[in-house]
Amino acid sequence: MPTKPIDTLKGAFSVAGLNVVVTGGNRGIGLGIATAFAQGGANVAILCRNADSGNAAALELAKHGGTHFAQQCDTGDFDSVLAAVDAVYARFGKVDVLVNNAGVSTVSEFLKDEGLREWSRVVNTNLNGPAYTLYAVAPRMIEAGGGSVINISSIGGQSLGGARHHPMAPYHVSKAGLDMFTKNMALELGDYGIRVNGIAPGPTHSDLDKDLPKEAFAQIEQNMPMHRFAEPIEIGALCVFLSSPAGAQITGTVIVHDGGMVLGG
Repeated sequence: MPTKPIDTLKGAFSVAGLNVVVTGGNRGIGLGIATAFAQGGANVAILCRNADSGNAAALELAKHGGTHFAQQCDTGDFDSVLAAVDAVYARFGKVDVLVNNAGVSTVSEFLKDEGLREWSRVVNTNLNGPAYTLYAVAPRMIEAGGGSVINISSIGGQSLGGARHHPMAPYHVSKAGLDMFTKNMALELGDYGIRVNGIAPGPTHSDLDKDLPKEAFAQIEQNMPMHRFAEPIEIGALCVFLSSPAGAQITGTVIVHDGGMVLGG
């Protein structure tokens, strides 16, 4: 099912009236994404584990108009995802955009990870979580005639960075897997008018900042061509573009948003 090309820039970047689901939309990059959509006139459902934090975020989004609410959900739990998606559809009726943002990180040496607990926790949230939500939403998107799916990955899925001194094997592996999952789903769902893309943020101010040593911040900014961390709403702006008519011909790509970090130098 081909998407319609734009023939004018009038309304080309609009997401007004769209129903959007953002996992982990209660804080950090996820809240920046939810805010960008809300400011653009979309309705936003936040899926997150912390109900109080989710409700507070939804209340903030309400300042921009539209319909916004939070639904408690552990994206690493398949049954929890199915129940949460049912609740979203009971409120919205349809979902136009799914943003798989919920993710966790870790700093641990692989052979010191007792029982591979950290491995399982990170891979389950960062890779299985997006698979669970897409599995639950995609059939209904097909029935509705299409939609946009955006998986929030990381440049950590493409580069190891300082992994020798800052080991994060589960995180790197989960994000690399998410990139390949994105490409596979773009192929599998394209016939149904569903576009699947990824965004790979680089250094961005979020809750994951706490995993970086304090001395690393200045060094990272010095080495980046843009010399600053991104802000969460900048990732949200890219999500809005990918979900707008202007992005209707983009699928199967993972867009790096990192201020030039992966260029090295």
